[in-house]
Amino acid sequence: MKAITYIPTGAGLLPAALKLDAVVTGANGAAYLALGGPLGDLLDVPASTLRVLGALLLVFAIGVSAVAARPHRAAVSAVIGANELWVAASIVVLIADTWTPSTAGAVWTAMQPATVAAFAVLQLIGLRRTRAAGLS
Repeated sequence: MKAITYIPTGAGLLPAALKLDAVVTGANGAAYLALGGPLGDLLDVPASTLRVLGALLLVFAIGVSAVAARPHRAAVSAVIGANELWVAASIVVLIADTWTPSTAGAVWTAMQPATVAAFAVLQLIGLRRTRAAGLS
């Protein structure tokens, strides 16, 4: 059985990108859970949808935080893949016109995949840098 080799967590792009993802995702999830009603009214999105997404985002943020603390190539790749899935799902929601959000809701729904895509790109670059440096 091969031992799991973790990527060093010193200063660098990968741990910073993972930590930023965890913080922003966690804050977003907490806001959706705590303020689902008012945010739903502002964005013209069902509060129940925001609360479910909030719970999922909080769980994901905890997972990303754990990966940031002890990054392993496979775990980082899973975070990147989940971020890519979020981007794709957000685009599908926009295109499918699942609901008719307010202008603020449409802008927010469009900003999310852009932000999450940026996290994924930074994480991928950071992961590649660890590989180029010969780190596991």
